[in-house]
Amino acid sequence: MDSSKDSTFVSLVSCDGFEYILPYETACVSGTIRRMLDPTSNFAESRSGRCVLEEIDGVVLEQVCKYLVYNYRAKNMTNVPDMDVPAELCLELVMAADYLDV
Repeated sequence: MDSSKDSTFVSLVSCDGFEYILPYETACVSGTIRRMLDPTSNFAESRSGRCVLEEIDGVVLEQVCKYLVYNYRAKNMTNVPDMDVPAELCLELVMAADYLDV
């Protein structure tokens, strides 16, 4: 693939091998992923459209992906309700959000 921007979808892969496929624009809600996929970055991810996130496990990455979709769909809306988050994942989600710049 010449650049991930030419692709409609990107893959996010957790440290335990779970792979989630998201639209490019949705994944780019994350500043970290956006920078990884930037064609001028010379990162391997920008050529492959596949981001392996070694610090995030599959359960947490699934919730992150749900949030990215939720955030992207609600970007032009007002009075958006809060997203439901499993209480047992809160700490890990905060750490993942910080790492992913979301």
